[in-house]
Parts: sequence; structure tokens; C-alpha cells
Amino acid sequence: MNKESFSFVVYMIHACANKWNMLPSDVYRKLQSVGCIDGYLVPHYDILHTQGAGYLVDDIRQYLEVRGVVV
Repeated sequence: MNKESFSFVVYMIHACANKWNMLPSDVYRKLQSVGCIDGYLVPHYDILHTQGAGYLVDDIRQYLEVRGVVV
């Protein structure tokens, strides 16, 4: 993970935490539990970072829900 993708992941964790009224640490644990960070956000950083935060928060929610994680 390079500096840019790291910053993106941190930003998205905080965006999700704000939208879902959760602590960033709890969001991080949920994302890690299903491989969202290493399997989705980092590998697809080049495409994802061009999208709006609201769209990505919804997309991440869907990613989690498909894998059985409730937000």
C-alpha cells in the first residue's frame, strides 16, 4: 500500500464512520473482517478515488452486506 492509497483508505474509514454513526476503529474492524481494504479498496484505488465519497460509502455498505456484515 502506498501513501496515496493509505490516505484514501483512512479517508473512507472516516467517511463511513461519519455516515454510519460509528467509531472509525469499529468501521476498520468490519472492513478488515471481510477483506474490504486489501481486497477491494487498495487494489482498485486508481478507479475508486475518482468517485464521490457518498457513492463509495454506499458501495462499501453493499460490499459488507453481501458478505453478511450488517452496518
